[in-house]
Order: sequence, then structure tokens, then C-alpha cells
Amino acid sequence: MKLGTVKGSIVSTRKCSKLVGYKLLLIEPYYGDSKEIFVAADRLGAGEGEIVLITTDYSVQASLEQETPIDALVVGIVDHPPVK
Repeated sequence: MKLGTVKGSIVSTRKCSKLVGYKLLLIEPYYGDSKEIFVAADRLGAGEGEIVLITTDYSVQASLEQETPIDALVVGIVDHPPVK
């Protein structure tokens, strides 16, 4: 899992039907030198500025009810951010 900060969201009116119900968030990694922003799917309701837990490995598909074209998924919203 990774920690990231929600920087915003993406609105997509036309998308794969398996993505309906997911909010697409722009995530900046919380740790490390890389500031490369990536997209993660969310069903938990994370908002801009919140720190979230992201999974990006094989567990993404294992945690979904159906096979979905998602490679990064929000799996938690952090209550108390760690010290950088």
C-alpha cells in the first residue's frame, strides 16, 4: 500500500461501464521524491486535501466485486496523518 494526498478529481462522462460508481481522484505520493500524480478509483468518498491509503498491486482486483480496469484503488482515508 501507499500513502497519497488527494489533489483533485477527474470528471469523465463517457467511460467503461465497470467504472460507473467510482470517483476518479488525482493522487500525489505522500512519501518519496516522486511528485508524479496518478489516478486512483475511490468509493469511500475521499476529498481534496485528504491523505488516503492506496493499493496498486494484485490486491486491487482481489478487492473488487468484478474484474474492472482499475490499477490503483483508495482503500482507506487516514484520520491522523503521519509525520513526514
